[in-house]
Amino acid sequence: MFEDIPVDVSPMHEGERIRSANMFVELAGPKSIGAELVQVKDSVEDGKIEVIGPDIPEMEQGQIYPFAISIEIGGGELEEELEGVIERRVHELCNYVKGFMHLNQRDQIWCRVSTEARDAGFRLEHLARALSVLFKEEFPIIESISVTIITDEKEVESFLETAREKYDLRDSRARELSDEDVDVFYGCLMCQSFAPTHVCAVTPDRTALCGAINWFDCRAAYKMDPEGPIFEIEKGEVLDAEKGEYEGINAAVAENSQGTTERVYLHSIFGYPHTSCGCFEAVAFYIPELDGIGIVNRDFRGETPLGIPFSAMAGQCSGGKQVEGFSGLSLEYMRSPKFLQADGGYSRIVWMPKELKDSLIEFIPEDLRDKIATEEDATSIKEIRRFLREKGHPVLERAAAEPEPEAEEEEEAEEITMEEAPSTVPIVSSPEMSVPVAGGFRIILKNAKIYAESVIIKRE
Repeated sequence: MFEDIPVDVSPMHEGERIRSANMFVELAGPKSIGAELVQVKDSVEDGKIEVIGPDIPEMEQGQIYPFAISIEIGGGELEEELEGVIERRVHELCNYVKGFMHLNQRDQIWCRVSTEARDAGFRLEHLARALSVLFKEEFPIIESISVTIITDEKEVESFLETAREKYDLRDSRARELSDEDVDVFYGCLMCQSFAPTHVCAVTPDRTALCGAINWFDCRAAYKMDPEGPIFEIEKGEVLDAEKGEYEGINAAVAENSQGTTERVYLHSIFGYPHTSCGCFEAVAFYIPELDGIGIVNRDFRGETPLGIPFSAMAGQCSGGKQVEGFSGLSLEYMRSPKFLQADGGYSRIVWMPKELKDSLIEFIPEDLRDKIATEEDATSIKEIRRFLREKGHPVLERAAAEPEPEAEEEEEAEEITMEEAPSTVPIVSSPEMSVPVAGGFRIILKNAKIYAESVIIKRE
């Protein structure tokens, strides 16, 4: 079937990771631009393959290039509402190609080509040809397909505008429905090749973490392929409406996560937060010193108030882990009226990148818009606390803000390294966690993952 493609194409390669050491080039990703888009058209030239811009032989090793995948499909049974569903499979099918790694979705894609694939003669036209064949195999209702790969920067920029307009149209349609309007939710297992225990629960008020699949997309996908990675979940009994806990979701998650996760709160990052895969668009994280929640999105290049970037933050909760105080999110979920409602919604959010805040401004309650700090207002917990006080943020009403530590207190802090403590003591996984104890002391765990690198004890 793929005799004319110089690398193997098989599901066995799904989940392959291409590290920097064996990478030839990077495509799109956090340091460039990219997008993928599937569109249903009335007339499509079947089998058309095109590469606009430099192909692999014209690229330089170690460089990063803009990248876009444009797929047009035609067929008598195809409907526009299927576009998002079929588009999400680009991730899976690209990873069938040995030596090509595809991560994320929509305008967040991040791809790499290995040196081994380059040496074998792999070209982007081969990727396009593989997708053309694989999509027809996966979706028999596709009667004609054309695939265009774009690496020319100006062409990618133009395509990106078109793609984002299409994404917005899909998302706005889904906002008309709420969880109470339906009896069936959906589960998605598409990311289990990278996160084997992750199960994504999709409801009208909670879009999939990747941001690419909403409730309507899931409904269309299930009708088209009942045996596919998207399946129905009967709501069952509502165990906690505020937190978003449902009997049906708990059962489905327990069954499909190999028993790793048994309970899920859809609308809280505490207790039993939704697990995270790796394709999520943003991360919500608890800041114990402020009793508030911060959010960082994938596009943000700086450090969060916890002193680490998005990549490190994502590493805390990706891979299907359920980590209290952390949760992957889609950008669309932040536009939902049920956004983290059990935690206080936007009245609990104390920090987020300015670009993200600007994109959500109409969904943030008007009286809170100037009270949520960005990197332009504050970059440390101390600065955020001062900002919250100046603006009168409602999070201050939850608990009195802690006094700002004096410099002398910092110098007198006693540090006990883990060399002085048993190495087998388990510690909660977190970049920083503050734990109050009796006697007026507070223990702060710094850079804690599984075990703390240091324990600092301060007298308040």
